Amino acid sequence: MRIKRETRVLGLDDAPFNREDDQVLVVGTVFRGAQFMDGVLSTHVQVDGDDATRKIIEMVNSTRHKPQLQVIMLDGIAFGGFNVVDVAELNRKTGLPVIVVIRRRPDMEKIRKALEKLDNGAKKLQYMTNAGDVHSVEQRWGKTFFQVVGMDVEMAVRLIKETSPHGLIPEPIRVAHLISRGVTLGESVRRA
Repeated sequence: MRIKRETRVLGLDDAPFNREDDQVLVVGTVFRGAQFMDGVLSTHVQVDGDDATRKIIEMVNSTRHKPQLQVIMLDGIAFGGFNVVDVAELNRKTGLPVIVVIRRRPDMEKIRKALEKLDNGAKKLQYMTNAGDVHSVEQRWGKTFFQVVGMDVEMAVRLIKETSPHGLIPEPIRVAHLISRGVTLGESVRRA
């Protein structure tokens, strides 16, 4: 895969939700590089459920944008609380590399303790482990942390830098964040 200024990227983020909610909205934006948005996708996943991987695979494989997509970027590895994405399966079933963008270095001990409270916490922890090592890329505004499956680390670093002209978060994820908040809350009330 070659990184070009207009590499097609799908960025995904979940909307705000309450613990009493059954489902949460997940929004995807299709970008050419960091400048042009070509589309918006959406699905719903269960809060703290097990369906995020399947629902995202279905969304990606059924979109008309699929032939142009070159990489998937996730805002974290879990949606709707602890609905953890199996990024290895997402990579396999879509044929696309997956980059998990993480805002802060994860505290794995804290995550492990939280997952111990769930019936299927061990499986979710295994998904997090299967996503590989946490890497970082130094940007103008600080560090962006990430995991990557299906692409080498150097290429992921170049793609994160190329798609993050305004901050630490790649533009496809930032815009998905703004849209999901705007739809759910009536307006986007925080920066991405």
